[in-house]
Amino acid sequence: MLSLNFIKQGQGPVVVLSHALGCDLGMWDGVAAALQEHYTVLRYDQRGHGRSPAGDGAYDIDALADDAAALIRAQADGQPVHFAGLSMGGMTAQALGARHPALLRSLAIANSASHYDAAARAMWQARIDTVLSQGVAVIADGAMQRWFTPEFRADQAHGGAARVARLRAVLEATPAAPYADACAAVAHIDLAAGNARIACPTLVIAGTRDEATPPAMSEAIAAQIPGARLASLDAAHLSAVEQPAAFAALLMQFWSGIR
Repeated sequence: MLSLNFIKQGQGPVVVLSHALGCDLGMWDGVAAALQEHYTVLRYDQRGHGRSPAGDGAYDIDALADDAAALIRAQADGQPVHFAGLSMGGMTAQALGARHPALLRSLAIANSASHYDAAARAMWQARIDTVLSQGVAVIADGAMQRWFTPEFRADQAHGGAARVARLRAVLEATPAAPYADACAAVAHIDLAAGNARIACPTLVIAGTRDEATPPAMSEAIAAQIPGARLASLDAAHLSAVEQPAAFAALLMQFWSGIR
């Protein structure tokens, strides 16, 4: 069992935050700060990211869900949690909901997908080949363009450019082999059947300017999960970084309606 790096802060019901591919738990800084007064926020580095070990090579999204389940069992004092994931973290959330329902009070799935077609899988394979031959830094420009709107990337006054620079550094520091393994896990997701079994309250969040996982992908997830609610934010792919206060407000409003 992998020992994942995590930070636990705040007080109240436990909320677990799962980050995107090529990021680390610092992706959630703004959201965690907004939640910690009312919730215990548990955020962690996915395997092969940040300070968490990579494990023994290839794996799938189910393995990431099992990693999260082990962390919840160890850190949530036997209580079900609110679990929120973005992009790869949102895929982890979907698999967790199908595989470990007893651990969950609710799910929030942001800027994510439940399936990729053959063309998209070929795109993922091309990225894997590039990273393994040239390193992760070579894809960083394209990643920043997908992750953030142009105005956020250029924002000096309110810290947007600084956040972009920090997350770019995290991406570039991710070793090529673990990054490629994560890409392969993401590329081969097929979560629709499991989504149909998810029984806990679920919120799906789309970014209206998300080109990596366009709103139609969030709409598909919401349609697959019984009773799921769909919301949107004016943001690109990393909506929780670009709009942390609005993201946290959506979560708290959603959780306040759960009995």
